[in-house]
This record gives sequence, C-alpha cells and structure tokens, in this order.
Amino acid sequence: MKALVISGGGSKGAFAGGVAEYLIKTKKKKYDLYLGTSTGSLLIPHLALGKIEELKEIYTNVNQRSIFDNSPFFIKKLHGEKVVAINHLNVLWNLIRKRKTFGESGNLRKLIRKNLSNHDFLLLKTSTMDLVVTVSNLTTSQIEYKSIHDYSYDEFCDWIWASCNYAPFMSVFEKNYCEYVDGGFGCLVPVREAINRGATEVDVIILDTEVSHFNRLSSKNPFSLISNIFDFALEQVEKHNLTIGKLAAKNNNVKLNMYYTPTVLTTNSLIFDKEKMTQWWKDGYSYMEETYGDQMTHIKYDK
Repeated sequence: MKALVISGGGSKGAFAGGVAEYLIKTKKKKYDLYLGTSTGSLLIPHLALGKIEELKEIYTNVNQRSIFDNSPFFIKKLHGEKVVAINHLNVLWNLIRKRKTFGESGNLRKLIRKNLSNHDFLLLKTSTMDLVVTVSNLTTSQIEYKSIHDYSYDEFCDWIWASCNYAPFMSVFEKNYCEYVDGGFGCLVPVREAINRGATEVDVIILDTEVSHFNRLSSKNPFSLISNIFDFALEQVEKHNLTIGKLAAKNNNVKLNMYYTPTVLTTNSLIFDKEKMTQWWKDGYSYMEETYGDQMTHIKYDK
C-alpha cells in the first residue's frame, strides 16, 4: 500500500504541487492513500483525481483575497521585499463584532467548494483510494484524522477548511460543540498516521529545509511576535513528527522517502503571491527532475 503525505506550509504548498506533479505524472507513481495537513489537505483531492493542471491553475492564481474575507494584515514592500503589517482597522472590526480571531478566512471555504465539485467528491469516495486530512481539536486537545469515506461532501469540505485555518489569524471551525483549527498545530507531517493506516511505502513532501538556514529577525509588532512564536512551535512539532515517523517506519519495515525543499522559500507562508507561487511550482518540479534518485534529500528504510 503506497501513501503520499504532504505537510502544512501555507503558500509553500505550490512547491509541493510541483514535486507531486513530478512523482505522479513523470514517475507514474500511484497511491492508495493521500494524507495532508493544512495546505497539504488542499492539494490531495486534485492529486488523487489526477487533475494536476487544474490544481496548478488554482495555486498559481490565488491571492490574499482568495483566502481572507477579513484579513488581519496587509502586504507592503520594504526594501523591495513583501512584508506583513497589521491591518488595525480590520482587527478592530473583528473585535467589535466579538469574533474569536483577528481575521476571517470564509473566502477559503468558498474556494474549496468552488474547486472541488460534489461529482469529484463522489468519484473519490467511491474509489479504492483513501483521502485523509488532519485537524486539531482545541476543545479535547486531540489530533483528529478525517477520512473522505466517513463524511458527506459538505462535511469533508469543512474538514479541509478546518485543517487550513491558521488561528488566530484565520477562522475557527466549530462543530459538535468543539473548536477545530489548523492540523499543523498538532501534527504537521502525519507520517505515522499513514503507517498506522497500513502504508508499506510512503512518499513525504516536507515544506521546509532539512536544516535551518537562517535566524529570524526581531519582532516589529505583536503579530510578528505571535508569528515567530508559532513558527518556533511548529518547527518543534515537525521535528517530533519526523522522528516518530522514522521510528515507526523502521519498526514496521516501511519504505520511507522524504523530500524537503532545497532552500528557504519564504519566512511568512501567509503571504499568497501569484508570481512567487507560480515560480515555486516550477521550482518543485525542476528540483525533482534534476535530482530525483541522485542527489535528492531523502531517507529510505527498505524492507
């Protein structure tokens, strides 16, 4: 049983798309299980359907407005680079309305439904493949994995949305008296879950470099401080996930192929820039094309 696991990473998901395109279209790899967290959960339905060109069109045309109906920040240029600044008016408006978060990501919810039709959902649900998305349940302090076979169209679209909601900058999904947010807060790279579900070979796309290449700049405002804190926490979660995943692979004789980004793509994955994301998709494909099977940073545990 072969599985494809894609980590969280916001806008960096475009790079994962290029890597997946190479694995699926060029190397002709077929997977029985697709498992994603956050941006990974957005990618897996189209990858499973083989609709890679449609997926590329989505990822290379998305922008801030595609995600946020009330963005807590705006993008400005500083020394030629795009940086995030607080949108005090939008944040204040959310506080006045007594919202739980600084911003709202309702537009992403609409985008998911627009690009994943009920017909496509039924094709996937009735297939032999399984699609699983990771969510964090804040109410019970549990990581939960949602399979497409267990839910209706509307429910599964909502689980994909919940998996992507990077609170408190994005919305909180409430269901059955529980609050759900980005799966990456609990499991950024769900390798062990793929193995627990019976995978004997796992390709893992990790939207980060294998080794840290930079020190973060000092925080300029409360938002940048929160962002830096979350980034630090998520790096620790990622390391823990990978350590546990490697151990599980070794103990279960699972073949594990891990693909990292070769360089730091961005220090803020909540900036959705069309030009950069278009280039990242190309870079993901080119990097695999140039290094697959040779110099690609990967680890294998053979049976």
